[in-house]
Amino acid sequence: MSTETGPAVGTEPRGHTIAPGPKGLPFLGNLSQFSKNPLAFFERLRGHGDVVAWRFGPNSSLYVADPACIGELLTETERSFDQPALGIAFRTVMGNGVVVARGADWRRKRSLVQPSVRPKQVRSYAATMAGSTVEVADAWSDGQRVDIKREMAALTQRIAVRTIFGVDTAADAEAMGRAMDVAQQEIGREFAGIGALLPDWVPTPGRARIRKAAAVIDAEVGRVVARHRDGGSDRPDLLSRLLTAVDETGAHLTDREVRDETVTLYIGGHETTSSTLVWAWYLLSRNPRARAALAEELDLVLGGREPEFDDYARLPYTRSVVKETLRLYPTIWLVTGVAKAGARIGGIPIPQGTRVWTSQWATHRDPRWFPEPEEFRPERWDPESGDDIAEYAWFPFGGGPRVCLGTRFAMVEAVLVLAVLARRFHLEVDPGVINPVPSLTLQPDREVMATVRAR
Repeated sequence: MSTETGPAVGTEPRGHTIAPGPKGLPFLGNLSQFSKNPLAFFERLRGHGDVVAWRFGPNSSLYVADPACIGELLTETERSFDQPALGIAFRTVMGNGVVVARGADWRRKRSLVQPSVRPKQVRSYAATMAGSTVEVADAWSDGQRVDIKREMAALTQRIAVRTIFGVDTAADAEAMGRAMDVAQQEIGREFAGIGALLPDWVPTPGRARIRKAAAVIDAEVGRVVARHRDGGSDRPDLLSRLLTAVDETGAHLTDREVRDETVTLYIGGHETTSSTLVWAWYLLSRNPRARAALAEELDLVLGGREPEFDDYARLPYTRSVVKETLRLYPTIWLVTGVAKAGARIGGIPIPQGTRVWTSQWATHRDPRWFPEPEEFRPERWDPESGDDIAEYAWFPFGGGPRVCLGTRFAMVEAVLVLAVLARRFHLEVDPGVINPVPSLTLQPDREVMATVRAR
């Protein structure tokens, strides 16, 4: 969880019983209901109770909706819950990076990656984040029509390429971007469909596409890694820090490990932030009051200058816009773990091997934790007058020992991008509902066209 959301779990979970979920089919269980619309399915599960039994195919599963139980799932990871076996599409792209690794392997990799994204390092990337956004702002003009989804993807790709790889060519961003788009789509299709139950050796068109996309990603990362090794180790980018990191034995990451962690950081620094920014513009366009409050804060704090890293702390409403966007449209929309021997949730013993799920989407829209849950109200995050939000009712970056390492990077990036662009422009997103598509991240179901209006 973000450091802005509060301390670790501090209250004992309430006692719970397991509620029966919707009936399923032989072998498939509730997979067909889940596949049709995973977001709506988790909301329906939430309606059955705080700990709900269901079946993901033939496998026994539990869904947890109470924040105290969610906190247990997140904070007991590694001790009571294992990472689940993920689909071949996910593993082909992500490899065995810090998001996937388990046990001692995960602890080693986390210790090697974490120094690259500490607050001190994020500060050093802030100028690149703001400067890259200024380039976009300088290219926009009053009345221009833009595809916000494409614009934000291109911007966050540029920032990722510059901060992670330390390079600055369009080819680096475009090749990786196209491959990542394919990868994201295929991971979503596999996870939500029958492909999740197929053995790895079964050939499918989607698996062929993911292998082709992964080959492009491998080639691009390999090319940049080779360039870094030839050019020395004094660069300030994330990749250089990974290449020079050593564990407690003095060992470096292998080339394959560098590839896996680089892809993990790229997705965290590009895919998630791009999606968050698209949803933020969509919500601001439909909420003139919030848009005006954002503009007022930017005028007051920034005046006529561009934002810097220290402005992140001086822009509480802008941060609240990002947090409220992540509440309504969390880029990471589910968390799951597999119970080890002796695992418990809400006081309930969980049989070993049971898969336990929770969903940011469903929890963030639960009226018990968020009054008027469908409303976009950044004010609810005001520390003085906002809502009293239960811990782990908001967890867009996960939480506990496996909290997303890129949390600070993503929050600072989103705030600085919004600050640069919203200081100069309003974006009038075209009318019509845009629905979220749950893939690797939560993406809009169509292009997001908008008219640029100079302030």
